Amino acid sequence: MAIERLSFGISELDKMLAGGIPRGFFIAVTGEPGTGKTVLCIHFIAQGIKEGDKCIYVTTEESKESIITQAEQFGFAFSKAIKENKLIIIDALMGMEEKWSIKSLTVEELVDKVVEAKKCLGYGRARLVIDSLSAFWLDKPAMARRYSYFVKKVLAKWDFTILTTSQYSITTSEAFGWGIEHIADGIIRFRRFVKEGMLKRYIIIEKMRQTPHSLRMYEINIQDGKGLIILGLAKESREDLALPKRVIDRIEKSSERKEYEI
Repeated sequence: MAIERLSFGISELDKMLAGGIPRGFFIAVTGEPGTGKTVLCIHFIAQGIKEGDKCIYVTTEESKESIITQAEQFGFAFSKAIKENKLIIIDALMGMEEKWSIKSLTVEELVDKVVEAKKCLGYGRARLVIDSLSAFWLDKPAMARRYSYFVKKVLAKWDFTILTTSQYSITTSEAFGWGIEHIADGIIRFRRFVKEGMLKRYIIIEKMRQTPHSLRMYEINIQDGKGLIILGLAKESREDLALPKRVIDRIEKSSERKEYEI
């Protein structure tokens, strides 16, 4: 039986995924700040608007206006889509007194607001971005996996294909995305590396169920007017860009501690 897949609208990336993300999947998009996670999410929503999907974007680390501005820079008319009831952006950063905002960062309020938005948009295939989900457990990281599972379980009933971002930094002591990766159907990881004074960004599909996905790492770039561009196979090996062993050890210890606390 053929698997229905949702395209990113980035032909090279879709090829890496055998056509796109399987419908109904919960995908973790992880990486350090500034690697391209939000841009990828914008592409995912823009393609959904183009295909007539019901689209919802939850932003916790940038304002609604910031997401719209970024989309416009890449040629995506998010403002127009909002006016035509094809897209709802839920602002979980500003805590404003308006319909599509979240005042408190709780997963219960998040799920309730997303379901309300889906009802407003109507019946049909839906795309949801939560950028980022890790913001909902910053003060209680031990709950990361439980909260992620709750969001996945409840929203699966509403025909959502979900992209949720989480970021980590090799300078921090906690891995904020660890809980998401445990329960995700797929993992798209971004990396960055400075070589000869130049910032380079990379993407790799680490996991995608039901998908013969590429196992290679690709170099990417973010271009004004276009968005995320796949430049080609990375010249550096994956080992060259691996997290330092001290950070991997710290992540593993953090994960073990969280499991014990749960």
